[in-house]
Amino acid sequence: MSEPERLSEARRWLRYAKEDLLAAETLLKVKGMSPRHACWLAQQCAEKALKAILIFLQIDFPYRHDLDALRNLIPDGWQIKQTHPDLADLTEWAVEARYPGDWPDATEADARAAVAQARSVLESVQTDLAQHGLDAEIR
Repeated sequence: MSEPERLSEARRWLRYAKEDLLAAETLLKVKGMSPRHACWLAQQCAEKALKAILIFLQIDFPYRHDLDALRNLIPDGWQIKQTHPDLADLTEWAVEARYPGDWPDATEADARAAVAQARSVLESVQTDLAQHGLDAEIR
């Protein structure tokens, strides 16, 4: 992949992350909507944002939903590693929000917390990428 293609692809993953965040925030406002949907979209936002960094850095990544494993592929010195040292709670929504199981249903408080964390991850990723030369501001 050429450099322009790589940069374009990183921006595309960020756009998808932003769209997932917007959808999650919108769902929080819909009366009667299950909070689990916002939780899942929040997890997806963070996952795509982290993968945007990995694409930018040309680091191959597994197609998994483990946010800590993805973040750990990012080299030291990137802000995201310090600002979000533990993404396990957000990772859980990749499965728990999509399938019934032996866990409690997501609450509105869970959804609000997940969306806030996803926004913070996305903002950290954008800051990191901007500091490394990629204009990645949410528009």
